[in-house]
Amino acid sequence: MSSCPKIPLRLGKKAYRDAIREEAKVGGRLFGPVAKGGRREFFCLDEHTWVWHEEWTDASGVRRVLTTRYDVRPHGIYKAQDGQPYQPLGYDEAIRLGQAIYRYTAEVSAERAPLMAAAA
Repeated sequence: MSSCPKIPLRLGKKAYRDAIREEAKVGGRLFGPVAKGGRREFFCLDEHTWVWHEEWTDASGVRRVLTTRYDVRPHGIYKAQDGQPYQPLGYDEAIRLGQAIYRYTAEVSAERAPLMAAAA
């Protein structure tokens, strides 16, 4: 399920980090508009790790931050939120994660294609 789009490491560390940041923005847009003043990112950190990060201000005016890491292992998918221990992912959430990964991969590939062609 990992299906992490490959970023050529030959680009250098800074370019690699910049590419991850851009991909995170693309991933964040997959789930609809982000509220004003908010931030949402969804990206592939490495071949086994997916990250969902969201920041928003709730109805009481309190700033909220939630980071979820999905660890894809041979024997299952596990998630941890905000420093809590990893827990196995339930079936329905695993299906939704798989759909998000599929959409992410398609969107990132489409956005990256012209850049990669120009760099070749």
